[in-house]
Amino acid sequence: MIWTLLVIALLVVLLFAVYVSWRAGRLDRMHNRVETARTALDLAMVRRSSVAYELASSGLLDPANSLLLASAVRRAKDAAQAERDLAESDLTRALRATFSQPGLRSELGGRGGAGELIAEVDAAAQQVFIARKFYNDVAARTLDARRRPLARVFRLSGNAPQPEFFEMDDSLADGAGPA
Repeated sequence: MIWTLLVIALLVVLLFAVYVSWRAGRLDRMHNRVETARTALDLAMVRRSSVAYELASSGLLDPANSLLLASAVRRAKDAAQAERDLAESDLTRALRATFSQPGLRSELGGRGGAGELIAEVDAAAQQVFIARKFYNDVAARTLDARRRPLARVFRLSGNAPQPEFFEMDDSLADGAGPA
């Protein structure tokens, strides 16, 4: 009888240890996904900055809009990590101001490669919108997993930094997403 209880207790402890190990591995994979999603977001923002700078320096815009856009691109590229969301929001507002001029899209669309450049800016803005939504979703799920009692008691997240949401204005239109 004692041996049976001892074997059952040992089996329960072993199953619990396997479960805790599985949860720790899952949390580690979630942190890796957060890092990957953040890298994808950073790359999308760099691509958007590059395309916006290409538009600003193309000579297709009036000088005031070119200067506004180039200045916003420079601030976005030079921003420290803590101020990156504000600088990227400023770039979005500069793009919105540039594209909100009446007839700009139709006027530029008729010039050589201008239509392609505008489409590239729109595609880059859409990519930033999607990458930010994906990153924030992964960060939220990881934070939820870190807050679970088992993860807190056994410190399953180890030394991994806590993910932070990345909030910015990424809408080129007045609606919910890019134009």
